[in-house]
Amino acid sequence: MPRSTASSSRAPRASAPRVSVALCTYNGLAFIEEQLQSILGQTAPADEIVVSDDGSTDGTPAAVDRIVAAWQHEHPGQPVTLRVLRNPAPLGVTANFEQALAACTGELIALSDQDDVWPPERLSLLTAEFRVRPGLQLLHTDARLVDEIGRPTGRTLLATLGVSAAEQAAEHEGHAFDLLLRRNIVTGATAMLRRGLVAQARPFPAAWVHDEWLAMVAAATGEVDLLARPLLDYRQHAGNQIGASSLDAAGKLGRLRAPRTARNARLLARAQALQARAAQLQPAPSADALALIDAKAAHERRRSTLPALRAARVASVFAGWRAGDYRRFGLGLQDVLRDLVQPV
Repeated sequence: MPRSTASSSRAPRASAPRVSVALCTYNGLAFIEEQLQSILGQTAPADEIVVSDDGSTDGTPAAVDRIVAAWQHEHPGQPVTLRVLRNPAPLGVTANFEQALAACTGELIALSDQDDVWPPERLSLLTAEFRVRPGLQLLHTDARLVDEIGRPTGRTLLATLGVSAAEQAAEHEGHAFDLLLRRNIVTGATAMLRRGLVAQARPFPAAWVHDEWLAMVAAATGEVDLLARPLLDYRQHAGNQIGASSLDAAGKLGRLRAPRTARNARLLARAQALQARAAQLQPAPSADALALIDAKAAHERRRSTLPALRAARVASVFAGWRAGDYRRFGLGLQDVLRDLVQPV
């Protein structure tokens, strides 16, 4: 049955779920105060903030302690639990987020980067969706792209990623799993999820980025939806560990010129990791979903073994196109061109 479009107009239930924020930091002293103040200043405040610092050397953890302590002193009637985890050596983005998420105790968890800024209504709007949709596992939003000092660039995240109206409609109608098998459109900094999803998804496979893996597991076992409103300022700067990659004409041309071996090996590793874990998920994905995962792995295995000589790739690529694999598991003609022309 089609799922309804995410909307903040639904009336919330009386009981409010406990909400945690999983905030990951790494040398974020320049931006952390602005982001923390925006989290603490929500109209529906979080109950818990878990900060996982990935070996910062610029005093970020101490700044977090100071900012939250000052806020609690100024707002004694609005308690918030703060937990700061300090990694002596960096774990990397995905492992650090896995650690932060695992430490959260709230029923709902909002992911946060260190350098963004939330509007005051963000948590209220996201929480309202979960309160009326018990099957919803993960909800993500659009974002306004801003520069290093917070000035709007005039672009939004979904537009930059090339997320079409048809893709948004497919997600609203309950087809997130099919969509995510083709490509990821979920950015972790925009997402809220249920704590049970974290337990289901752990351990996070090394081949996957945390937000992509969480979205895929959520879509395979429940509902994923989009609230197509720019509910944070997504800061773009030289220090981004993961930023927004453009899918405009220049970005597509750059992909055609990029070497293919490492990327295709990564896509195959991701497909194989999903294939290995899919049967263990609960509730179990449908037989059709499991068959699609197997077919996705076979498609990426074939792509990863295409020969270096471009002319020798044509027959295999054409067979994959005729079978519909490039449309079901990728970007269609864009990936056909990639496989035909990319250098090794």
